[in-house]
Order: sequence, then C-alpha cells, then structure tokens
Amino acid sequence: MTIAGQESVRVEPTASPSDEEILAQLDRIRLSAEFDAPGRARKFLTYVVEQVIAGHSDRIKAYSIATEVFGRDSSFDAQTDPVVRIEAGRIRRALERYYLVAGRNDPIVISIPKGGYVPIFERHTDVQVEGDPGPSMIARSVLPIERSRPRWIWLGVGAAALALGGLAASVLVRPASDANSVTSSGIRPNIPRLVVMPFEDLSGTQQSAMITRGLADEVISNIAKFKEIIVATGETAAQPTAAGDGPTYALEGRVRLDGDKLRLGIRLIQRSDGSVVWANSYDENLQAHKIIELQENAAAAVATAVAQPYGVIFQANAAHFTSAVPDDWEAYACTLAYYGYRSDLNPQTHASVQECLLHATRQFPNYATAWALLSITYIDELRFRYRLGRSSPISLEHAIEAATRAVELDPENARALQAEMLALFFRGEVDAALAVGARAFAINPNDTELSGEYGFRLALSGEWRRGCDLVARTVAHNPGPVVGYFEAALAVCSYFKRDYVAAERWASLADLRANPSYHIILLATLGKLRKMEEARVEREWLETNLPDFFDNIRREVALRIRRPEDQRQLFEGLREAGVPIPEVEPRMN
Repeated sequence: MTIAGQESVRVEPTASPSDEEILAQLDRIRLSAEFDAPGRARKFLTYVVEQVIAGHSDRIKAYSIATEVFGRDSSFDAQTDPVVRIEAGRIRRALERYYLVAGRNDPIVISIPKGGYVPIFERHTDVQVEGDPGPSMIARSVLPIERSRPRWIWLGVGAAALALGGLAASVLVRPASDANSVTSSGIRPNIPRLVVMPFEDLSGTQQSAMITRGLADEVISNIAKFKEIIVATGETAAQPTAAGDGPTYALEGRVRLDGDKLRLGIRLIQRSDGSVVWANSYDENLQAHKIIELQENAAAAVATAVAQPYGVIFQANAAHFTSAVPDDWEAYACTLAYYGYRSDLNPQTHASVQECLLHATRQFPNYATAWALLSITYIDELRFRYRLGRSSPISLEHAIEAATRAVELDPENARALQAEMLALFFRGEVDAALAVGARAFAINPNDTELSGEYGFRLALSGEWRRGCDLVARTVAHNPGPVVGYFEAALAVCSYFKRDYVAAERWASLADLRANPSYHIILLATLGKLRKMEEARVEREWLETNLPDFFDNIRREVALRIRRPEDQRQLFEGLREAGVPIPEVEPRMN
C-alpha cells in the first residue's frame, strides 16, 4: 500500500503507541512554541487525551468538555454556545501547523478528526523507498482508537495555503513555451479527471442492486456539478496514467445492506500509483428515509467531500503541484493558488493570484472558472480595500466584465454565477444578485464555497435568519477545515443577533488579521462589550492601514449592508468603540 504524496512507500503494521509515548508526545506539543493555541485549548487537548488513556472515550462529548474544561454550568447547550466547536477547530489548526513545522519527525501523531472530539494516535514509521538507497521517508501507520472507522488522509487548508503561497508567482515567472505563448482559443485547459467506477453490491439482493445503481448515478450527477474537475465513468481503477499526465483519480464504492441498515463505503484512488487518497463510510437507516432520499443524502455527502473547493481532490492536488507545475497544467495551478489565497485572504498573495488568473484567461479564453475567480479577485479589491492605488469603480467594472464572460461561457457553472452575484451585489443591484445566487444554489447546493457566500449575501441584505442559518450549515457541514472568511461571517451574524460574546468568539477564531472587514466587526463588537483597550488596538490598526476609511465610513458600510436599520446597529458599536460617525447619510447610486 502507498500513502498519497509518498510514492512506493511500504507501510507495515506497527504496534499501537503506549500510554507513556502518547503522554510524552502531548508534553512535546504543549511545550512547543509552534503549537499556536491559547491556554484553554491546551487544557481541552490534555483533557481528551487523558480521557482516552483512562478508557473513557465514550465520555468525550461537547457537554462534558464544556463543563469540565471550560467551567460551563449544567445548563450548557452546544446548539447555542459554540465554545467547544470553536476550540476544537482551533486545536485542529494548531496541530496541523505544529506537525507541518516543528513536529515533522515526531514519533507520535495526535489528531482530532472533524465530526467529534475523540483524539486519534498514530505512529510515524521509518520505511525505505523501494529502489532508493538514500535516506528513509516518514510514513504514517494509522492506528485509530476506533479501528473500524475510515479516516481522512489529507493536507489541511492551513498547510495548503502555506504551500500554495508562491504557486501563482512561480507560474508567472516561468519562461513561456511556444505552446503557451499562443492564445488557445477554444481549447480546454487541463483539470483533474475523476473516474467513477461501477459501485460494488456486497449483498447481492434485488433491493441492494437497485440501491447500488441508484447511488452510483446520484454520486456522478452531484460531482458533475463541480466544474473544477472532469467526471467520467470507467470499468477499472487499475489503469495507470502516464507520468507526464496531471492528477487522475478513481472513486470506488461498495454498498452493503444488513436488515434496515445500509452502509456505503467510498475510497478515492490516485490512479498513477494506486494509493488511497481518502476513504470514508456513510451509514443510513432504510426505515427512516425513503430510498430516493437516502440515495440523495449519501451522494450529496460524497460529492461535497470529494469535489468541493478545499475538499479531498483540492487537498491532494495542492500537495501534487507545490513541488512542480507542468507547463500544460499552469491554468489549473492558478485556480489552486486562488483557493490557497482564499483560505486566509492575505493581501500580499492577492496580486500574484490575480495576475496568474489573468494569464490563465489569456491562455485559455474559454476557461469559465478562471474568469469567475478573476472576477472575485476584482471584487476583493473593492470589499477588502486591496491595491488602494486602483479606484473602486474600475475594480467593479473589471469584476462585472469577467463575471459576465464566465456566465456566457458556462451558464451552469456555479462559480461563474457566484461571481456574477457578488458583482451585482456590490453594484447595488441587490435583488438581482440574490436571484442569481438562488439559481446557483439550486444548481449545486453541495458547494460549500457557494452556499456560504450566498447565505452571507442574504444576511447582509436583511434576511438575517435565513442567511445566517445557511452560513452556519456551511461551516458545520464542510468536511474540510473551515475557511476563516465564513467564521468571520458568523461573527457578523452574532453581532446582529446582539450576541456580542459569540461575535467576539467567532471573530477571534476567524483570525483574518490582514483583512479590514475583520477589524471592523471586531471593533464594533468590542465597543458593545465595553472592552475599550482592545477596541483602541483595533481602531489604531484601521487608522494606520486604511487612513481614509473612517472618513467614508457611512459609504463603506452602505456598500456592504443593505438596510439602514442594520447600518445604524453597526454604527452603534463603532461609536461605543470611540469611532466618530458622520451624521450625513451617503448618496448611493
């Protein structure tokens, strides 16, 4: 067997880590400066590790963590108080960073899989690469507490963003080949190919055969709605691809019926070497759902996990292309670079990503996704105040042109419609924007990037409950690490619910320190909480980095928040944080 990203590495079974080894690793993590987590997150990690060692894995629930670690009382409700979920996300990201930097060669890996709080302990095993007499590579031998449960094998979004930071620039500085110097009108760029294999029916009954065929069809239909990959059907996953080809994957499914229980087992295979990139299982109760609903639910979960931005294929490709980008995959590498930038909205990365996407649209003028992402980078200049030398109307004009081109090329491309929605919203055509967003969401409700952005537009338009519920579901159902932008959106939602404690929690979790919108909502929240010293720090950041922002504060807010009563609520918090707000209302076109 091979692990993704480590070709021809044999993984042999090894002994589970001992309690002493696990505790030693826990101390190694807690004492490391590279484990970037506050004190209560460290207490959280210590608690869950010690509970597993004590044999109390079944007691690790949100309620027990909240009451025993964070001091919440017996009235704690995880649905209304997200403290455990927030700190778990913080720990996952801190562990990712630790093992990417300081802990790369540590003997034991501690992780907390998404969807629960029970940690998993793994051992790093030295293994020799076949045919390579040089130093051994490090591979992971997976030793979960619940051994029957499949697990993710992926590069986290935080790690991917670090790795992709220079990808756009590297594509741009490469000397153009003869093939790339010619406009490729009408030619499709290379993008990853996913071959969905016929699903295997393990039960062999008439009912199981029908369900198996239906599941396979639903999975293909749902994945095909994502335009960042090509979907095909095939007969065998064992067909290797040429070494020069880009990433090609096979999706295998196995269906088993056992009474009223159905289990769908899924795994994603890297066809070049047969390595398992990802595996998971989905359990459904046949009595609780109609068969068609069951198939739709399972297929939607698979499609979201595999094909969405930041999902399994994105993670694998981020690792694949950060070492080298073949000439004929440059356009796709630019889209990867965009999603790497999107994970932290770093203004220093924005310009290179935008130039990379411009290059991609010149090389492949019929590449709708590149036009859509290019449009969103122009919107970011406006909403996040990047590249201040440009005027806002020019940025918006460029955004509208690029979004229009994307939709003309592919009217069913959800990313193109997302770009059009944003361009219309910031042009002030809010009703038209929401209509486009609704159409995009109907096309692909499994796309978390789209659903979160559409929900946020609804909320900022005054449909707070509906929009914020959609953003919350996006964060909760995203199978990968959550993008900080949507955590910041939940901070906005909490602020307008007047839950300022939750707003501060979500803002601190988002941690978009280079993004001015993050500082605005945090500043208003701190004003409401009467945390004047912290508010002063946020106000000084804005005055230093955006010296004219407060002079045009009413116009800036009206650009983002539709209803006057909502604008006034934000101004209340800013005034209480010490920001002088002019009384004159802006005139909007």
